[in-house]
Amino acid sequence: MGFSYRQSRAPEDVIFTSALFQGRPGRSQEILAEMERITAAREATQPIREKTGGSTFKNPKPDSAWKLIDAAGCRGLVMGDAQVSEMHCNFLINRGSAAAADLEGLGEEVRRRVKEKTGVELQWEIKRIGAP
Repeated sequence: MGFSYRQSRAPEDVIFTSALFQGRPGRSQEILAEMERITAAREATQPIREKTGGSTFKNPKPDSAWKLIDAAGCRGLVMGDAQVSEMHCNFLINRGSAAAADLEGLGEEVRRRVKEKTGVELQWEIKRIGAP
């Protein structure tokens, strides 16, 4: 399937519903320590305890999506119950009752503002399916 970081050669219309992973033996304490290190690093920089769909937009080379979003003044932007994360502005947060259409609308507003401010057109990283 040609998997690499945020990429695969799987057809665009394929949706994975399960996976089987094979690990390799290791020392329990070392594995636990590495898991804790990774979790702490993510908690310090990403809103992992919030309701999000993960990273929202692809990073346009050589920029970072979050930097462009921040430069466009979108950090903390709210539409209904959807919000651009204050912690990491490439994450959209459902503050409680936002529908998919609310999050998509907020994302499109972010894309519009980034394009207007920087000239860069952000591409969705989240694969959206169905009607908004």
